[in-house]
Amino acid sequence: MNLAILTLAVALSLLGGYLFLTTIVHRAYRAPRIVETGTPADMALPYRTVYIPTENGKQLFAWYIPPEVGAGAAPGVVALHGWGGNSEFMLPFALWLHRSGFATLLLDARNHGSSDRDTFSSLPRFAEDLEHGFDWLAARSEVNPQRIALLGHSVGAGAALLLASRRHDVTAVVSIAAFAHPEELMRRQMQSHRIPYIPIGWAVMRYIEQTIGSHYEAIAPINTIRNISCPVLLIHGFDDLRIPISDAEAIYAQRPHDRVELLILSGAGHSSMDQMDSLKDNLIRFLQRTPN
Repeated sequence: MNLAILTLAVALSLLGGYLFLTTIVHRAYRAPRIVETGTPADMALPYRTVYIPTENGKQLFAWYIPPEVGAGAAPGVVALHGWGGNSEFMLPFALWLHRSGFATLLLDARNHGSSDRDTFSSLPRFAEDLEHGFDWLAARSEVNPQRIALLGHSVGAGAALLLASRRHDVTAVVSIAAFAHPEELMRRQMQSHRIPYIPIGWAVMRYIEQTIGSHYEAIAPINTIRNISCPVLLIHGFDDLRIPISDAEAIYAQRPHDRVELLILSGAGHSSMDQMDSLKDNLIRFLQRTPN
């Protein structure tokens, strides 16, 4: 075999391996799409369905639950679900918030719920979608643009922390079940499936990092928390088997000021909404005491 043929054979082998890797990664990390089956009306909440433009010419499906008429410029909350979730998952929060005088926007991230499909989902894209929702809510005449908070679950929580680290007009952040670092999370997942880090795990990590266009260190909640100036409530289930409580403690350890709080829910799993009764009062009290 001459050198040219050998070089071609090596190149084709590498190309084949790369294409196989990209196919496997996209399938493994494709978010399951679960479309809403209920609406806020099921909880006797007033609402309207809205479509909000986001990046790449896509549209986000959202439910807007306005404050009570005549209440003046109300505080607002933009809520975002986790991986594979949708706005319906966040409806219990909307009920509490509406009763407490908040305007609430429940978003579906791209590739989730009833929002448009895009090439892939990632924490930075969740944050992009959250930002467009934030700006949409801030433009409502019945909402006080200086009192808008972010509420997110899991990847949505990481997105809320990322957005708040970039914008100083966020009033407060409620982070539920956030992971500390995306690479550590994926390494734990691979380890549970007995996938060796070298060479497979490492190659997957680098490919994902290249695809999403962000370094893990720049988007990791354990790092973004350091650049947040507003109050933050970190909520985590004590019995979370998907993301260990140590992740919440690691994020809390990097808090930049004393307005970051950590709430551990005894007996709660990853959703943390298992303990809604114990969560409700703490969450509303936290949001209500944020500065005007």
